[in-house]
Amino acid sequence: MALHHVNSGEKVRLASVADPDAKTAALVKSDAFEAAQLVLRSGDRIAEHAVPGFATIQCLEGSVTLHAAQEVKLEKGDWIYLGRGERHSVSAQEDSSLLVTILFE
Repeated sequence: MALHHVNSGEKVRLASVADPDAKTAALVKSDAFEAAQLVLRSGDRIAEHAVPGFATIQCLEGSVTLHAAQEVKLEKGDWIYLGRGERHSVSAQEDSSLLVTILFE
């Protein structure tokens, strides 16, 4: 089954980690821009990687640690920017939801 990406002007309700069925979802993907909601459960880890663009991560719920040039704890309401190609990993201290955007230039 093909993954549905939203269209311009289409409203989306992001999942809450309170919902046990909540899972990571791609929201938009184009040549210039990508957005996804990452749902991580306590103890989950995203292995070290890099993306070929500029990235932002906003913590919507929960608490994660971003391991990049330095280790940064992100909690609800926190936002961080990563430069193009910056290697990083993420580990969740509790059930968490992140809004990730990537800009390709």
